[in-house]
Amino acid sequence: MPPIFVFVDTSAWYALLDRRDRNHPAAVRLVQEYGCPFVTSTYVFDETVTLVRAHLGHATAVRFGDRLWKEEIARLVRVSSEDEMRAWAIFGHFADKGFSYTDCTSFALMERLHIDSAFTFDAHFVQYGRFVNLPTA
Repeated sequence: MPPIFVFVDTSAWYALLDRRDRNHPAAVRLVQEYGCPFVTSTYVFDETVTLVRAHLGHATAVRFGDRLWKEEIARLVRVSSEDEMRAWAIFGHFADKGFSYTDCTSFALMERLHIDSAFTFDAHFVQYGRFVNLPTA
């Protein structure tokens, strides 16, 4: 049974957009198989459109960003100041991990919204110890 909500990380968005990405087939399969609503954050939006612009061009970044901004492909949730404070605490606590601050804002937002599944190819979500990565191997 699919989860109720799935948080989408930058690595998944990018894999969906770049057909040359090694994770593209798995990303497309997951979208086709899961009927649950996707959720992402404003920080992931920022990270993704920046990455897409650098590798796939400005026009592709704008098309993707417009669809996400209009919430056509996922619910776009603003990272709150409380999420930012929680993210900073997570960032400071895990010196042994390679978590980016954006990863930590995702963890904090997922905790706040009680989302336990992440559509990602980033192992950091599992390393944090509270989330399940989709797709699974």
